[in-house]
Amino acid sequence: MIGCYDFCGHYEWTFAWIEKNFGHDVLLAYWKEAIAEDSQIHASQLIKEKGFAGMEEYWGHTLAEEGAAYTSSCGKDSFRIDMHDCPSKGFLLANGLSQHKDYCDHCIGWIGPMMKNAGFVVDHEHNHLGKCWWSYRRVGEARQPSDPKAATSNIEAMPGWAPSSAKIDRFNGATGADQKQA
Repeated sequence: MIGCYDFCGHYEWTFAWIEKNFGHDVLLAYWKEAIAEDSQIHASQLIKEKGFAGMEEYWGHTLAEEGAAYTSSCGKDSFRIDMHDCPSKGFLLANGLSQHKDYCDHCIGWIGPMMKNAGFVVDHEHNHLGKCWWSYRRVGEARQPSDPKAATSNIEAMPGWAPSSAKIDRFNGATGADQKQA
């Protein structure tokens, strides 16, 4: 059995292998089918049943178990996560592992379809350096501004969010990794 962090290296290698041998569409299908519709079905059911409270419940324990440095806020119209230090991307960076061109896309690759199935869309940005933010809202609802009380935890306002070496990927109202904005 491999350890939790070692898993990230194998996971990332698998993404690169699938894409190289079968193409990007098959990788997108893998994220959707193998993760959103299979290994994370418990998260999908929880979010369908409880909405934003289900998101808070799921990510509250999952991110804590993974050792993520993050903050979250749950409102009546949205749920937001600010990832200050992603443990899996951090592991890859710390160990010089870089097989897939955008490891971070796997999150939106499975979370987007899961949210679509539950009636939500995703606003998200990641900087490829282990920092990102997520905001979930109901389909058809306007994008919510950041909560001013959360300004001290908003990753976009923190040093290191957008150094000159960072490429920021953006998704607005997305339900999959194929909706990255140029």
